[in-house]
Amino acid sequence: MALADVEHCEETCVHNDVVSVVRAQLPDEDEMYDLAELFKVFGDSSRIKILFALFSNEICVCDLAESLGMTQSAVSHQLKILKTAGLVKARRDGKQMIYSLADDHVRTIMGQGKEHIEE
Repeated sequence: MALADVEHCEETCVHNDVVSVVRAQLPDEDEMYDLAELFKVFGDSSRIKILFALFSNEICVCDLAESLGMTQSAVSHQLKILKTAGLVKARRDGKQMIYSLADDHVRTIMGQGKEHIEE
């Protein structure tokens, strides 16, 4: 895509007051990096399915795999990524691993994302 195809200012005129406000409100570089990494986790439809499956209740890996039509190995791989990102938590119940959403922030992010695409 050429620059001519993108809407842009026809002349350069920097508004320093606006630039100052924008710079003051930007998170620091580490926070922006962490946020970008978090959003990358949401970039896989298998992980999105798993998160939505965990909306209603906690569930073991076996039931999660069966519910989503995935192998336990595939589900476990995605759960590891979600757990590392702090989006899910796990507990052992005998020989089973039971997963749930880490907190209500995850539910909010998913709900607002769904609401946004449905507009």
